[in-house]
Amino acid sequence: MGAAEQQDRVGLKDHWRCLAAMTLVSLSAFQYGLDFGVISGLQAMVPFLEVFGYPDPEAPGGWNISSERQQLISSLMTLGAFISSASAGLSAVIVGRRTSIWIACLFSILSTVMMQVTTGIGVLYAARLIIGLANGVFTTHSQLWILECSPARYRGLAISGFQIWTTVGTLIGTIINNFLSFRTDKSAYIIPLGIVYIIPGILAIGLLFVPESPRWLLAHSSQPSASCSAAAEKALAWLRPKGWDVGSELAEIQTAIENERQLHSGLSVFELVNNPVDRRRTLLSIGVVLCQASSGSMFIIAFGTYFFLNAGIGTPFQDSVIMIATGVVAIIINSAVITRFGYRRRMLMTGMVLCGLCQLLVAVVWDTRAVPLASGSTLDGIVALTVIYMFIYTLCISAYAWLSGGEIPSQRLRSHTFGLATAFGFFGAWLITFTAPYFINPAELNWGPKYGYIWFGSCFLSAIWLFLCLPETKNRTLEEIDEMFHARVPTRKFGSYRCVASTSGGTSKEQNTVASTDETAFTGGDSLTSRQVPHSKT
Repeated sequence: MGAAEQQDRVGLKDHWRCLAAMTLVSLSAFQYGLDFGVISGLQAMVPFLEVFGYPDPEAPGGWNISSERQQLISSLMTLGAFISSASAGLSAVIVGRRTSIWIACLFSILSTVMMQVTTGIGVLYAARLIIGLANGVFTTHSQLWILECSPARYRGLAISGFQIWTTVGTLIGTIINNFLSFRTDKSAYIIPLGIVYIIPGILAIGLLFVPESPRWLLAHSSQPSASCSAAAEKALAWLRPKGWDVGSELAEIQTAIENERQLHSGLSVFELVNNPVDRRRTLLSIGVVLCQASSGSMFIIAFGTYFFLNAGIGTPFQDSVIMIATGVVAIIINSAVITRFGYRRRMLMTGMVLCGLCQLLVAVVWDTRAVPLASGSTLDGIVALTVIYMFIYTLCISAYAWLSGGEIPSQRLRSHTFGLATAFGFFGAWLITFTAPYFINPAELNWGPKYGYIWFGSCFLSAIWLFLCLPETKNRTLEEIDEMFHARVPTRKFGSYRCVASTSGGTSKEQNTVASTDETAFTGGDSLTSRQVPHSKT
């Protein structure tokens, strides 16, 4: 009995060991979120500005920081994450998921020591680049481990848990900044940075008891061997509940990997774009992960406190805490419903439209204020809309973008494809953190909330792309997703397509022509016929 059938017979609590391991691995996201929460607040702290900024009597607090330094402090982290994510496919050939996360723990601790002890801007820049390298590895390899080890039914829940830790990390960093913002010495920013040491220690020890990804073990062996299969079987048996037919699921995984090897001899990064099927999967994975950046979320997350401060909002640190806490509530709600209602395509499209409207309203409220200095009601409206935006983003976009971006690639190229998609996501984040200071810094364009006009257009263009291009993969095993892409199933047929692996022996002979003009062009120009019967799981 295959994994697709077995998952219907086993409940959530039966997978407790796998869920515990996924919770541990997903702690990697805490570091990424914590970094944004801490750094966003530090740039509004007077002790930090006294070391790395300059006196400015016209700025709130009497100190400011140049837009160039703002750009580099935030964008060097995302540049480092871009580099390590882009090289994930190459590093996966040499080391596994667990070893990569251990290396990231080491880089994270090293960079934090540098940030705490330095008063030189050059060392701070170097530390930001190093912690970016760590965050890129954390984000990419931890999600790859989760995607490859989780049962299909609970894959959405597992990635949602990953996003919970991201948001909780940001919230904790923001709360600590809030409580320490009134300090007048360097401890105001050194103490928040010290929180970074906790999670790498937990991960480094906990990973000793967690197996490597069975799919990685099988996919990255040069030749099938008994020892490799035994290691993968042992890892899969540890991850699955008692009574699970491990041999059947392992056979499905091995068959899918062997089929990939027969279709494509060797492994080259050029296959990401040369082969029409893999090209489609690569473009989809990159596009859906980029939706996080195109929503404008990085502007809110990375510069939220500074944005509130310069908009004249009287309690920027407290309002940032409220905004991030709302995101935590949203992601918890999402975790409760994602297994049953977590349709990737539908949630992403809805989230993009609503986030775009929030960004538009923020800009309009500020742009149509009655007096040059915004009134209390205008400021309250901006805070409320920003909080609503964060709720929608974490509920509908953040988890589903990572989830779809990781499900779509083939097992053979998953490290390369998802690493490249993550790298593009970090590039989008870098672009935002590099350019946002020009728009919101009072010493530059000083647009403030009017910056929302740009993200309104970006959100709606992304929603159109999602409608036209993104297929639905809810409740599908990774092997079923492989089958549908190789069959060149068009975007809007994914939900109803019945895979051969999920039928009893694949005896159905019903054939339907399912290619359409736009989707055939998108997948490389070949027409196709595919099995088309109702799919009971969705």
